[in-house]
Amino acid sequence: MTPTTDRPGEPSQSIPEAFRRAACERPEQPVILAAEGDWTYGQLDRASDRLAGYLQVNGIAAGDRVGLYCTNGGEFAAAYLGILKAGATVVPLNLMLNPRELAFILADAGARALLHHTDLAAASALLGGEVPSLALRAPIGAAIAEGAEAPGLDPPGAEVAAILYTSGTTGRPKGAMLTHANLIANTRGVRSALNLVPGEDRLLVVLPMFHAFAATVGMLVPLLHGLSLIPLARFEPKLVSAAVGRHGATVFLGVPSMYSLLLRLPAEELGNWRSVRFGVSGGAAMPQAVMSAFEARFGFPILEGDGPTECSPVTSVNPPAGPRKPGSIGPPIPGVEMRIAAPDGATLPDGEHGEVCVRGPNVMKGYWGLDAETRASFFDNWFRTGDLGYRDPDGYFYLVDRIKDLIIVNGMNVYPRMVEEVLYRHPAVVEAAVVGEPHALHGEIPVAFVVIKPQAAADAAALRDWCREHLGRHEVPRRVMLVEALPRNAAGKVLKRELRRQGEVERGVDLRGAVAD
Repeated sequence: MTPTTDRPGEPSQSIPEAFRRAACERPEQPVILAAEGDWTYGQLDRASDRLAGYLQVNGIAAGDRVGLYCTNGGEFAAAYLGILKAGATVVPLNLMLNPRELAFILADAGARALLHHTDLAAASALLGGEVPSLALRAPIGAAIAEGAEAPGLDPPGAEVAAILYTSGTTGRPKGAMLTHANLIANTRGVRSALNLVPGEDRLLVVLPMFHAFAATVGMLVPLLHGLSLIPLARFEPKLVSAAVGRHGATVFLGVPSMYSLLLRLPAEELGNWRSVRFGVSGGAAMPQAVMSAFEARFGFPILEGDGPTECSPVTSVNPPAGPRKPGSIGPPIPGVEMRIAAPDGATLPDGEHGEVCVRGPNVMKGYWGLDAETRASFFDNWFRTGDLGYRDPDGYFYLVDRIKDLIIVNGMNVYPRMVEEVLYRHPAVVEAAVVGEPHALHGEIPVAFVVIKPQAAADAAALRDWCREHLGRHEVPRRVMLVEALPRNAAGKVLKRELRRQGEVERGVDLRGAVAD
């Protein structure tokens, strides 16, 4: 049902083994450039050894699940590696979730331990009483200080390294089981696709490291391949700009909303960005208007890519050396196969819309404890991403929308992303999101939620007129709602489920019922 995690003919390697190899080659090279101080490869290796020893002495055995509740920084990387060196499985926790949601994840994973940053001690204490399986709870810094270096374990590549819980944008979170081999394969593909140079490239990571994109591209790629990372605990444009300049970042990782906010930096900040070779964007569709404006102002390209958590997560990206196709998520990275499938699983020809499917050593082992959901997520050994897209004759892939977000008006398809692109081109618009709303006569109608610039001379009627000029009649939003901000998860994705709920409250009706025009 699911693909094998190791490539034929390749030895099965663990993440601790791959990291130790990098640390032995460059023990004095700074690997983490952080506000609280730099960490060399050697220091990180020893700190993670001590943390592994602490876990082992306190009864954590191979295969146990350990929650990781930490902000971006050196402690996150040390704890992540230490958990794996102890032979355990890391369960990163989303800092934006409430205690009830966090307790669900820890209980669902059967976590035996919880490691936390000192700033999160109070929240961690609350979780301890809600999760019966927890036998150990400790601050990361104390665990490193108290631990004695112990021989680390090298689990086979097929063992589960991390359980990453999906954001829950469509309901109950599911834990994607990613093996050591899954993650190592993905780091190799990313390094090759982006032409990253050991000892030279420095990746600025302000995306949360508990999320798949930052964990793999921002943390594991540097740790396993001789690069450096610059972690920041929060996104604030001037703080980001200062860190880029101070540490000479060469690669910036972001989501579209970050690039949009960075455009507001004053001109005197732009000099900090001279060292950056390119930016990478993922997690959500990059509006073309934002990309064009950013590249014109900052002077370096944005490489749009994509990939779901279940694929470790990167599946494709526009290559730095080109050709780069705006609007495309690029070709598959090395080692990954992609195709477009019809509802019955058959492969569709170039240009036809269907579901994006992925196969390769990066694809997850399955969902933790959810065999039926795992089976439903595959066509044979091809993972079904849930994205609607197409491939062009050059092998570049394009995402049209999420299949679940497709709006059908009078039997005709309306792709929210196309409507959003039109709204983004309006000079008064900062952000836009479009969802479907049930309608008694038309089946569904498009509804737009829009954030406009301060003091902008635009209202809902003007934005509808703009859409009429650039869209087909069935694509024009029937309602435009002006909001202060769009709800997003930690990965920067707009929570369209929340927008549908917001629309329900605004209308004062049940979404399941008929809605009058």
